[in-house]
Amino acid sequence: QVQPVESGGGLVQAGGSLRLSCAASGRTFSTYTMAWFRQVPGKDREFVAGVTGNGGSTRYGDSVKGRFTISRDNAKSTVYLQMNSLKPEDTAVYYCARTLYSGIGYSDKSYADWGQGTQVTVSS
Repeated sequence: QVQPVESGGGLVQAGGSLRLSCAASGRTFSTYTMAWFRQVPGKDREFVAGVTGNGGSTRYGDSVKGRFTISRDNAKSTVYLQMNSLKPEDTAVYYCARTLYSGIGYSDKSYADWGQGTQVTVSS
């Protein structure tokens, strides 16, 4: 079990960049696949990116491929999301969570231990 705390959100103009961080407590952090999801009011949570425990494998949602990069530093128990070329449609609350299974799933039902989220707003 981990307790994620997201940070790094804010207001940015279209085309800009932000780096989100997810600091997680728990001695077993490095054993878990972690993922970022995002959600806008009235919609389901959308998979953004995931990374396996050792950082050797990543997966991205179609809408962010080529623009976002997920990484992790197990020594710091932290997962990062580097977001470049931001678009207004990237505006959402971004959440970090750990997987319940071994792979990187796209469904939020495969994840637990959700953080409180961090707001990202991209202005046009």
